[in-house]
Amino acid sequence: MKRIQLPAMDCEAVSREIGDFVVRQVALTGSTGCVVGLSGGVDSSTAAALIRRAFTRHTAAEYELVGYILPSSLNKVDDIRDAETVATVLGIRCETHVIEPAVEGFRATNPEVFEHPYHRGNLISRVRANVLSTKAATERKVLAGTGNKDEDFGIGYYTLFGDGAVHMSPIGGLSKRLVREMAKYLGLPDAIVHRTPTAGLEPGQSDYGDLGYDYDVVELVSEGFNQGLTADELGRHDQVVALVSPQLRHYRQVFGKPKFTGAAQVVADILRRHELARGKMTIIHPPSPTITLEYR
Repeated sequence: MKRIQLPAMDCEAVSREIGDFVVRQVALTGSTGCVVGLSGGVDSSTAAALIRRAFTRHTAAEYELVGYILPSSLNKVDDIRDAETVATVLGIRCETHVIEPAVEGFRATNPEVFEHPYHRGNLISRVRANVLSTKAATERKVLAGTGNKDEDFGIGYYTLFGDGAVHMSPIGGLSKRLVREMAKYLGLPDAIVHRTPTAGLEPGQSDYGDLGYDYDVVELVSEGFNQGLTADELGRHDQVVALVSPQLRHYRQVFGKPKFTGAAQVVADILRRHELARGKMTIIHPPSPTITLEYR
């Protein structure tokens, strides 16, 4: 069975391609810059760093990047601290607004949401999106999304009309692995580069806990599928099995029970989620830059 090739990138070249894309989008709309939601995670931090770098490089127009930190009651103090650290490192204007009162306001119209952590989490994401898009509108700025390729286009792991409701997707062409690589290149703190992915929308939530596998698996399976391998072939492919098997054992150790029994089930879940992602994209599909990747 043929080997699955993963993309490599020249960080400097790709950072310039993303930066040029951002500046074109801002100029096209006659905006004064960008608004970005900062969570303290590697995705939002990398997106912000790339935009800041682009605005610094394109000095012909004075564009501004503004970061907004919008914690709910589910966010940890570390989340806010890490987001503030990124804003300080980048030297951008940043504001923190606690959104819990706005979320609680929905008890009057949507009391059913508060009966289930999943729906409450999605409500939190939509409240954040409302705040960010309104800030962008009142400041005449473009709302930049922070979703990566694996999340947004691979498995659709985002809230429709929530964190997916943005004007553009600067890092939409980068897998989680490449986002981390770019973050290192841009000099972001190691604690942020290696931070455990979490949406922060449910108590104790992590992306790995929800999915049962990490984003390296999503990338490998997605690339294999794009390179012509079938679901059956991917489920027994040496590269996939070697990556998935230890993750399944680790999941059982951490959570006390298995989520999947083998690589074939994981592949089926990723492809199922990919179809859901395609459906979401027919509703909201923000533009993302064309970047140069090399397959080896």
